[in-house]
Amino acid sequence: MSFLKKLFGQRSSGPGEVVQPSQSIEHKGFTVRAAPFKTEGRYQTAGTIEKEVAGVRKEHRFIRADSHPSLEQAVEFSLTKGCQIIDQVGERVFADDNDTGSGKPSPT
Repeated sequence: MSFLKKLFGQRSSGPGEVVQPSQSIEHKGFTVRAAPFKTEGRYQTAGTIEKEVAGVRKEHRFIRADSHPSLEQAVEFSLTKGCQIIDQVGERVFADDNDTGSGKPSPT
């Protein structure tokens, strides 16, 4: 029966599915949004970093290998990780060499 559920998509929160609307914070002029998703029974660290640069809204998506037993822990860690990325690279997170052009997160 599990095979049929996977085949026909009858699960309520499958792998890679964001499980709640994102929570966001402001950090040094950037907006960090948590977007953890459930995979293999745990919640994966993921989110976006956004900022308006030269009149254009830029976005960088990130996914990390860290996983958490609860959604609350994943949201908190995702926000912390987004702030850490900003502290380390700042606006360079939007540099052209980080843009894969495929809509997929870059390996920052």
